[in-house]
Amino acid sequence: MTVKFFTRRTLLLALLASGLCSSLTGPAAAATPPDTLVQAFAFDDIITMDPAESFEISGGEIIGNTYERLIRFDPSEPSQLSGSLAQSWTISADGKTFSFELKPGLRFASGNPLSAEDVVFSLQRAVLLDKTPAFILTQFGWDKATVAAKVRQTGPLTLQFDIDKPYAPSFVLNCLTANVASVVDKKLLLGKAQNGDLGAAWLKLNHAGSGPFKLREWRANELLVLDRNDAFHGPKPALARVIYRHVKEAATQRLLLEKGDVDIARNLAPQDLTALAANKDIKLTSTAKGTVYYLSLNQKNPNLAKPQVREAFKWLVDYDAIGATLIKDIGVVHQNFLPQGLLGASSERPFKLDVAKAKSLLTQAGLGDGFKVTMDVRTAQPVQGIAEAIQQTAKRAGIAIEIIPGDGKQTLTKYRARKHDIYIGEWGADYWDPHTNADTFARNPDNSDEARLKPLSWRNAWDIPALTLKSDAALLERDAAKRAKQYQALQTEFRQTSPFVMLFQQTQVAALRATVNGFKLGPTSDSTYLAPVTKR
Repeated sequence: MTVKFFTRRTLLLALLASGLCSSLTGPAAAATPPDTLVQAFAFDDIITMDPAESFEISGGEIIGNTYERLIRFDPSEPSQLSGSLAQSWTISADGKTFSFELKPGLRFASGNPLSAEDVVFSLQRAVLLDKTPAFILTQFGWDKATVAAKVRQTGPLTLQFDIDKPYAPSFVLNCLTANVASVVDKKLLLGKAQNGDLGAAWLKLNHAGSGPFKLREWRANELLVLDRNDAFHGPKPALARVIYRHVKEAATQRLLLEKGDVDIARNLAPQDLTALAANKDIKLTSTAKGTVYYLSLNQKNPNLAKPQVREAFKWLVDYDAIGATLIKDIGVVHQNFLPQGLLGASSERPFKLDVAKAKSLLTQAGLGDGFKVTMDVRTAQPVQGIAEAIQQTAKRAGIAIEIIPGDGKQTLTKYRARKHDIYIGEWGADYWDPHTNADTFARNPDNSDEARLKPLSWRNAWDIPALTLKSDAALLERDAAKRAKQYQALQTEFRQTSPFVMLFQQTQVAALRATVNGFKLGPTSDSTYLAPVTKR
């Protein structure tokens, strides 16, 4: 692998080329500009900047800082919801109609006024485009034919929408905090529309939001720049801009941080964090993330579809060794699809490395002599190291795994088409409700290749009609204690039967220069907010 080092001169020249740094204070200057936050961050998974289509971890952070929604949750207490664009809301007695009133005087970054018409357009647009994250909204019973009637404007600053069932209210409201519910500038987008695409082609690389920052430039696998949005309705960010430098190698990120070429490093390895803890110019911050890492087995592969093989893989991971080395300080071993912090999350951990047990299971499956299989792996840590560790332990049971490396976009595209054998990946909660993960891991209403909904269970061709019904029932339970028990039961069944090997829950850690204040990692990919950040 080629390691690319960004020196002070390289970074400053990049800033100058982008018009982001007006002067240098002298040949010894190492600090980044005082009004600019520079982050080293691996963001090779970003595919688009359209909130109706974006469904990647890194893109979530960008959209979370450049778009507003009706409501948001408090990153410090995710169960607490408050109005963002919405001034107030009510729910009908039957639980099926939600009404919202917007705050007055709202504007987009373009300068266009933001009204209920834009909110209605945004929700309808996400359903009409029907991209990957649209299911978060279509699970309300909305579709292309009916969304215009179900989501409607009732006044300049008021709107209503109907849902098909009386779901738990917290579920519906939490869905509205997801990126796909971001409000876009209708006037701007329709002015950029081509062939009836509602501005989708233009928005892949541009911005039509009202958040505290606006997108200035995105160069895939290289650079991403946000500028302050002076039309933002809330407290204005102190920073004039934020620059993300795409740096995949942890060692390179650490070097840039120590030299002062970046203010924050976001993808450091455990050994880097240990070394930086003693540096007085660096401070560390961390948070338990609603992100789980997993190994998945495509059930279209006849060997992987055998129940004994699915279980064998769960005994072929050295969880303790991975926890003590590859994810030390950046994650904790976790064997359930619900991350800790969500209602009903389980802490059960029945699996450990047991090669003899795995070999016995393979023999029961008629594969006592082993078999060959491929694994698609994003070339980034810690997944690359974990993949290599699993490759070694699987080999002890006779399973020969060929690792196919690729960047985030390559591996995701193949995975979403369910053309993989084994995939190692991560899943971040889209909203703070247990259904966000149950819906993708334990629900698959249509396993056909032509299915409209394509959750992780579908990507791995896991046909689960009974488990789907149980997930649906949990969604309708309004009693929180009863609902929690339903999700615990779902996780028990999932651990025993699923083609998913749950590995760990992420503890996200960032290292930052001591001059940076107010930076706090959020529990979801879109809740690491940059507006409160200052530099001294």
